[in-house]
Amino acid sequence: MLPSEEIVQIVDEHDREIAAVSRKLMREQRLIHRACYILVFNAAGELFIQKRTQNKDMYPGYWDVAAGGVVLAGESYEESAERELAEELGVRGKLELLFDQYYEDENNRVWGRIFRCVHEGPFVLQAEEVEFGQFLPPAVVLELSSREHFTPDGLLVLRRMMPPG
Repeated sequence: MLPSEEIVQIVDEHDREIAAVSRKLMREQRLIHRACYILVFNAAGELFIQKRTQNKDMYPGYWDVAAGGVVLAGESYEESAERELAEELGVRGKLELLFDQYYEDENNRVWGRIFRCVHEGPFVLQAEEVEFGQFLPPAVVLELSSREHFTPDGLLVLRRMMPPG
């Protein structure tokens, strides 16, 4: 099945389920949907960031601070996070729930559930979605985001996690 044909969960502004439609229709109509975000850290506290492939439907070629993706119809946030971690990075990990957040820009409206896990790798990157990945200290990632394109919803997650100052 093509990604555009996947049936995704559509929700309202309060994250209540209201419909299930194709990813293509969700993108075309800018419908509010769900996504999971998994921040993968190593034991040293470095964050694994990924370079998205050019064929992604949102933010192609951007860096991303999280593994994850759109929640499919009939799937919980947790099930989606486990599936996405296995698909994108080829690993399983103990997921720790951090928080939920709403993000909106001109192309994207999404309720996200943010998880973290600790994993040292090695990772088996999903060639269709991830071009490259590396561990970096979170402060270095934020500094890099001033020079490189990062997914804006992912940056919002990272900024929320960083200590003030």
